[in-house]
Formats: sequence, structure tokens, C-alpha cells
Amino acid sequence: MPEERILFIADAGPAIGGGHVMRSLTLARALEARGAECAFRSHPDGDAVLDVFARDLFRVDDDAGFDALVIDHYALSAGDHLALAKGRPVLVIDDLADRPLGADMVLDSGIGRRATDYRGLVPDGCELLLGPSHAPMRPDFVALRPETLARRAEGGPVRRILVSLGLTDVGGFTLPAVQRLSGVAELDVVVGSGAPRLAALEALAEAEPSVTLHVDTRDMARLTAHADIAIGGGGSSSWERCVLGLPTLLLVLADNQTQAAVALAEAGAVIALDAAAEFEAGFDAAAARLIAEGALRRRLSIAAAGICDGRGADRVADAFLALLRQRAG
Repeated sequence: MPEERILFIADAGPAIGGGHVMRSLTLARALEARGAECAFRSHPDGDAVLDVFARDLFRVDDDAGFDALVIDHYALSAGDHLALAKGRPVLVIDDLADRPLGADMVLDSGIGRRATDYRGLVPDGCELLLGPSHAPMRPDFVALRPETLARRAEGGPVRRILVSLGLTDVGGFTLPAVQRLSGVAELDVVVGSGAPRLAALEALAEAEPSVTLHVDTRDMARLTAHADIAIGGGGSSSWERCVLGLPTLLLVLADNQTQAAVALAEAGAVIALDAAAEFEAGFDAAAARLIAEGALRRRLSIAAAGICDGRGADRVADAFLALLRQRAG
């Protein structure tokens, strides 16, 4: 029998993508490796992501029989958390620090996040796990880190570009980005099967030999490691690219990505553009600069790799289980 049974509640949908489910899944795997049993509360959009990446994980319609909850859902706040918890310990995964949270523990992996950001928003005694060192990353990224960083330190021209703007391609920027880069280098283009412009991307990949389309790929670590630069979104995949020191032109695709994107740019770890406001005017010049300037790529790679080591899921799983076992007496 598992020592703890933990229920995950994670938001997903066309407007927000699948990042909440994916980072929750990474944490669930770390908890399972430590003897816990994890399940997700069933939700059509979340189930679509889990059907691809974790068919073995239990899905349930109610919260009966669980010892604790992990909630990754920006539309829920303190009242919702407490109603769901029913007195059980709750870990809330957040990036915003913009509303009250009914949490016993908060995970916010944002760069530059401080405990004072949550003052007045969490109960007394709430444990805060802050900063990229707590970002949940899959073990395959960590395994590739030493050899990948060594290769990046050697430099060299840009031969492969990773274009990865989220499973649901929020804003539809993947297609124009690929069209602008087609023929410049080998392109690995990552989208989910629910991306609205998938058919157009499939047609482009069929017509252009330099473009390889990866739909619902399970091989992101290898693709990130093999790329020389990335065109990436501003969600939790930012930390994956940091782990492997991948120089990135980061497109901010939603308002809740702005703070982290600005912090990463100020740390010298990315070039950042607001996709809605700056794509047409700024993308070509920014991408060309990243491709042309080897010294810039080396600086970005070193700064990115220094931000996140990829062991966050282990740290969070250990901390949450310690909390649960302390509560259990």
C-alpha cells in the first residue's frame, strides 16, 4: 500500500495550453518514485494531455480517499483551495502571487520571486518553495545536462533550431515563425495534436525538407539538447531550456508569462519579445542576431544554465512528503 495518496487538480485548455498538467505530471512522477500514489481529477482538456503523456495515471471524478492535494490552477484562490482541501494538506503551484491562496505549501519557480511577494496572500506557517531551483523538470533533462553544456561551451554554427511554443500553440505563432526560419537551418517544430494550425504545419513540413514536425513528442529532452538555439514560449518550458543551456528567443504568449520573461532577459538568459505586440516588427531581427552572433549564444547559454539545475521535482517532492508525514504524526 502507498504511504500517501495525492490528488492533482491542474488546469488546461486551448487558451492556456497544457503546461499546468505537464509540470504537475513531473511532480507526480517524483512523488510516485518515493512511494506515493498519485491521481488527477478528470477534466476533458487535462485528460487529453494525460492520454498522450501518462495513460497509466489514474483519473478520478471526486476527491474521496486522498490524503493531500496539489492544485495548479490560476482561476482558483483561497476559498476554492480550502473547500477542496476539507482540512487536508494542500500544495499550490503558482507563478503569479496575485491572489490569496489557501495553501500549506506554495511552489513558485519564478526567477527573482521573494517571500515578501506572498505577504498577506498565504496563511501563517505556509512553507514557500521559491525560485527556479524548485522548478519541476523530468529526469531525462538532468541526465543530458553535463554533455550538452560541454558541447555548447565548444561553440559552433547554428545547424538546428527548436521551435516550441506550447502544445496548443497559443496565439498561433508557430507557423509564421517556421515560415520565417525555413531554409535557414534544420528546424525541429514541436506542437500538440490539438494545435489549431496543425494541418498547415504538416503541409509545410511535407513541402520543406529542412522542417521536421514533432506532434505530442515524448522526446523533448533530446530535441532541446540537440538544438543550437530555440524559439520558445514563456511558460514552464523556459526552465527545461535553462537546464540544458539552450540560447533562446523567448516569445511571451500570455500576460502571466511577462514577469518571468522580463526576469530571464534581465539575467542575460534569453532574448524576449512580446509576441502580440512585437512579433511582426521584431522577430526577424532578433532571430537573425541569435543565429549570427556566436558570442551572444555563449553568454545566453552560460546565464541560462546557471539559473536552473533541473532537480526541482526532487526537492519539492521531498518537502511535500515531509510535510505530510509531519502532519500525520
